[in-house]
Amino acid sequence: MAACTAQHPRALFAKTETVVFCQEQPRIGNPYLEDAFLQGYLKSYLPSKVFTEVSADLERFGARVKDEIDSLGRECELTPPKLQQFDAWGQRLDQIITCPAWKRMKEISAEEGLIAEAYERKYSSWSRVYQIAKLYLYAPSAGLFTSSLAMTDGAAKVIESLGIPRPLEEAYSRLTSRDARKFWTSGQWMTERRGGSDVANGTETVAQKLPDGTYSLHGLKWFTSATDSDMTLTLARIMTAEGQVEQGSRGLSLFYLQVRDENGKLNGIEIQRLKEKLGTKPVPTAELALDGARAHRISTEGRGVASIANMLTIARVHNVVSAAACMKRMIQMARDYATKREAFGKVLKEHPLHMQTLARMEVQARGAFLLLMEIARLLGLEETSMATTQDLHMLRLLTPLAKLYTAKQAVAVISEGLECFGGQGYMEDTGLPAVFRDAQVMTIWEGTTNILSLDVLRSLVKSQGKVLDAFLSSAQAKLEVASSFSELEPEVQMAQNALHKLGQFIQKMSSKGEAGMQLAARDFAYTLARIYGGVLLLEHAARPNASAADIFTAHRWCHQDLCPVDQEDKAGSYGTQAASLNTSLVYDVNPILKGKL
Repeated sequence: MAACTAQHPRALFAKTETVVFCQEQPRIGNPYLEDAFLQGYLKSYLPSKVFTEVSADLERFGARVKDEIDSLGRECELTPPKLQQFDAWGQRLDQIITCPAWKRMKEISAEEGLIAEAYERKYSSWSRVYQIAKLYLYAPSAGLFTSSLAMTDGAAKVIESLGIPRPLEEAYSRLTSRDARKFWTSGQWMTERRGGSDVANGTETVAQKLPDGTYSLHGLKWFTSATDSDMTLTLARIMTAEGQVEQGSRGLSLFYLQVRDENGKLNGIEIQRLKEKLGTKPVPTAELALDGARAHRISTEGRGVASIANMLTIARVHNVVSAAACMKRMIQMARDYATKREAFGKVLKEHPLHMQTLARMEVQARGAFLLLMEIARLLGLEETSMATTQDLHMLRLLTPLAKLYTAKQAVAVISEGLECFGGQGYMEDTGLPAVFRDAQVMTIWEGTTNILSLDVLRSLVKSQGKVLDAFLSSAQAKLEVASSFSELEPEVQMAQNALHKLGQFIQKMSSKGEAGMQLAARDFAYTLARIYGGVLLLEHAARPNASAADIFTAHRWCHQDLCPVDQEDKAGSYGTQAASLNTSLVYDVNPILKGKL
């Protein structure tokens, strides 16, 4: 602990004296060098030559995060964007003013190839793993610029999946550029007044075709993130000459538009206001009116939802990056603080209960990290046409699964992390409360927990059970490898038992219809995530060079309830009366609804 100057007893509480709290603050080091688990993963799975090059770059980048980027991120938090709607003479400007640090983050993103790395594919399928590892180091210090990068990455993915048609060649080139002068970021304008996830019924924006083949967009976008972006992708309904539009998802098409024209003027866009949010305050988030915004249709007419799917996938992956990375950062800060803060005569790290708490947080963070890197690995295979059918099924399942589960983990772990700093964890000027506020968006953005749980079920149904077969096959193959290590035998058996219970539950529910399974969707998703997180940790612990910490992590993870859906089923949570009982419980004392249930 830093030494504090002692005061003479007569000077204590004197009006002219200021009593100062004095405690050495936690500091971050090079986040790559301080993360043995990340290093161990990359060394184990990347080809030797790739690891040597990637590790050197991540060490260099980690130093840049510590020495430059982290302070810029803090400046972004302290200097949120402002909207100037009019100039002094009443002319409408609608200018979003961001701080210099936010602009510098954009330049750094280009210089470091945070998007480009994934599309240059220097390391073939491992390029995604490399990019995700770099974003993992960047995210906690980025001042939420990762939000812009998520949508930029998603837009690039969509354009690439469409074959990079001629009208989008420049946009793709700029989105994936390493030149800060050319680099573009993209928005993603989906949410309208009637809601976010239900785009099929909530999208009211219409598109009128113009003589030159472009379209004029008209509507209200109620929530647009990174509104300072250079371009965006958005959905709209094409209006016929008779003024008719088709409702539902079949009426939606995907459009590309530049936010400003060549003269720097907004492209038929009015910024109504910036949103006041719980967290993510550095991110310019606005309510927009589209009044003749010139746009290009880039999907087949009526195939907008299908065409935007790749963007949603990438955005969800980025959500997992932020969840895993911010958990790790909170733990790193608490770990450092535990060597500096004294309580009851010794530093915190000498208190066994405190270290047990940190260890439990670390177990959750490591499980989240492996879920993230497994998705990155599968995504890299898919993008280089090297993925098997099973790989593609697993990517489809793990993306919503990891997003929903790690988001919940992040809120819990970061909340626990605040406690590790005592009262200082609650003080705004430490920067710690902002981490907690920002974590809450992860459970909401790109689908809430319930929406994504239903998406998991949808993936099983649409594939006619093949996605579930891939999950079971993959899990069993990894457990087979781990079972040859005697130290892991009890945990492997626990995972096997959980898989058996899961199979019994699925067989039982198959006769109960869709309604019963929907009621179990959330617990079912948690079960899949916990089982597969355990399987990945066991696989990691079964490596020849695994550490004692790797084995202990797998042990601790597998000793939680890996199959919560079984426990809830036994408690009657999905029975025939469960839904009505839930409603009665929630509205039991509500005088407005009394007698109407």
